Amino acid sequence: MVTATNAAVLSHPPQIEGANFLNLLIVDDDRAIREGCREVAQSLGFNTQVAESAEQAYRLLDSSGTDAVLLDMRLPGASGLEALHTIKKHRADALVIVVTGYGTVQSAVQAMKDGAYDYVTKPFSMEELRLLLERVAGHLRLKTENRVLRETIKSRQGFGNIIGRAPEMEKLYRIIAKAGQSAHPVLILGESGTGKELVAKSIHFAGAFRNKPFIPVDCGSLVPTLIESELFGHVRGAFTGATHPKDGLLAIAEGGTVFLDEIGELPTDLQAKLLRAIQEKEIRPVGSVRRVPINVRILAATNRDLERAVAEGTFRRDLFFRLNVLTLRIPPLRERRQDIPLLVAHVLERIGREAGNEKTISDEALKALLNYDWPGNVRELENSLERACALSSANEIQMRDLPTQIYSAPIDLMGMSQPANGIVPMAEMEKQTIMNALTQVNGDKMLAARLLGIGKTTLYRKLKEYESQNWAVGQSAGARTGG
Repeated sequence: MVTATNAAVLSHPPQIEGANFLNLLIVDDDRAIREGCREVAQSLGFNTQVAESAEQAYRLLDSSGTDAVLLDMRLPGASGLEALHTIKKHRADALVIVVTGYGTVQSAVQAMKDGAYDYVTKPFSMEELRLLLERVAGHLRLKTENRVLRETIKSRQGFGNIIGRAPEMEKLYRIIAKAGQSAHPVLILGESGTGKELVAKSIHFAGAFRNKPFIPVDCGSLVPTLIESELFGHVRGAFTGATHPKDGLLAIAEGGTVFLDEIGELPTDLQAKLLRAIQEKEIRPVGSVRRVPINVRILAATNRDLERAVAEGTFRRDLFFRLNVLTLRIPPLRERRQDIPLLVAHVLERIGREAGNEKTISDEALKALLNYDWPGNVRELENSLERACALSSANEIQMRDLPTQIYSAPIDLMGMSQPANGIVPMAEMEKQTIMNALTQVNGDKMLAARLLGIGKTTLYRKLKEYESQNWAVGQSAGARTGG
């Protein structure tokens, strides 16, 4: 059991990253337990306050920004459930961990149903408390980090609603900022669902064109005759049904931007006309002999390999070079998995705001989202969360609410050694699962441990074992070679 004495004599573990920004309130009428828990929490970096009664706890809640509460279920003058309800009323977003004896576990289960984050039974060891506080810190840090990052990204002028902090995205932001200051054509490359139109809008609004029109054209959804009329316009009688003259989008967007989405689907004859319009800065409406001058910036996007299309003769080489003055590549979601929690928080915040209640996601469901490869990228993620929220009657999305293909996605075992009999040892599978998780979250051990459902201590121990194994292999190889 944790007391002030045995907590002090044990060596202090390293502080949890970011815990020194978290405020923990310990509520217990037993002074020894209260002080012991405070010493353990402080050794991990928490800012702590203590209270010996529910009334004292309420006063502290009113005067401080409490992030988490360690609450004894047996307090003088108030039942544990009453105290829980009052605390949640004062601090709805605070994580409450209830402390109970073995004989009253049922009340702890009820507390979980009433909004408690977790519970621990007396007597508990320093190690149990430390692991529990690690989970609490990880949960709070992720929640806070997502909120701060969302606000930071929202405050960036010219980047619209682009969400992400992966190195690939930071590089993309820098290129967008530079591209926004020029008038050159830009070719935006990326898989379907990565947000190519969003990037195009960001480029437009990042520069001098921001107060002029931004007009998107989906080259893959219109028949060739309509694309020509849309881009260049037509005169009355140019073709059947042309009862009135129409200005082309390249003329309507005067001084602004035309975004040609799926440019790779443009027929070759229209490619020639587009090239001429870009080079000569003028267009000829369908059925007209008069040329109309234009002043417009061209942004184009495709999910196709245009260099291969040029080699195959389906895309004009001269148009490719004209559009390819500046090139941006949007990374697929599977290459920036560390952004998934942030994207999930952003989408759920929007859905919750529209629905009028807060939407959250369970650790298990978030782990499944991180494990999935997202062939449809951010669009698929957004659609999956919207579907989950529509199907779920609760405010927290569970694994069962997600589309089947997400929670049944196989664990990536690429790179795992495969024995001749095809059976992979459990220890090897465990190692690869841990290493893959660390790769997916960009080396964040706290987040990896949380998503794997293990304690940070366990993760560190496993990594130390793997390091020792690698050293032993190296020594053995050196001995065989005489090194």
